[in-house]
Amino acid sequence: MRQKEFKELTFADDFMFAKVMLNEKLCKQLIEIVLDIKIKRISYPEEQKVIDPSYDSKSVRLDVYVDDEKGTVYNIEMQTTNPGNIPKRARYYQGMIDLNLIEKGEDYAKLAKSYVIFICMEDIYGIDKPAYRFENYCKDYGISLGDETYKVILNASCTELQDTGLGNFLRFVRTGEPTDKFTDELLNEVNSVKRNERWEVEYMTLLMRDREKIEEGRREGLEEGRKEGKKEGKKEAWEEAIKKFIEIEMMNGLSREEAEKKVRTALGNLEEDE
Repeated sequence: MRQKEFKELTFADDFMFAKVMLNEKLCKQLIEIVLDIKIKRISYPEEQKVIDPSYDSKSVRLDVYVDDEKGTVYNIEMQTTNPGNIPKRARYYQGMIDLNLIEKGEDYAKLAKSYVIFICMEDIYGIDKPAYRFENYCKDYGISLGDETYKVILNASCTELQDTGLGNFLRFVRTGEPTDKFTDELLNEVNSVKRNERWEVEYMTLLMRDREKIEEGRREGLEEGRKEGKKEGKKEAWEEAIKKFIEIEMMNGLSREEAEKKVRTALGNLEEDE
């Protein structure tokens, strides 16, 4: 899949979603709709929260990270694909949030209530429900652990969405078409973001960096595969490596013929440089 240009972004794209959720009113209303609660106000500790606990640990960049007047923390993530690890990712995010909330040596009682919310385009549980809500329970007696950590997985692909706030929101995520006042306001905010020249530059900069990383990884992998193939004398392994890089180029928008030509040309240049 080719990477979208700025004007092509929809609410369901990570960058657009994060920018729309900077609108405090809309972000607050979304939390209220998803969790069926009322909150007075929210605040943004950082525009895009990055938690990096140590030099050798996996850091996380959170799409939307806000808290309310009671100190409850909400992390909302847009997930357009199903990589197969969303439950474990939600677990990791919640753990990183806890590490971020408490300083070394402080009492665990200072840990705030927290919600990790994933808005998914696919139904990762396969039972066609709009929302899956989780908290820690005792299997034997059905009592809550009481750790005040909650995970919500939303399914925008649900085929039986009701005409409710949540149903209308998930329908908007899937189609981009508003059906009530809230989703109409979301679409207006999407259009407002698209008129923001500073954010367009930011997006294009990120896009350029992503493309450079893909190109760098492609060249490094191609060279490594060539050397490995020569060293082991396995033509089949080398051809398989070439096939993979052709697929990467096709994901970037090239036709198969264009991708094959580009990869074969890069291969020829590597042979000349040797």
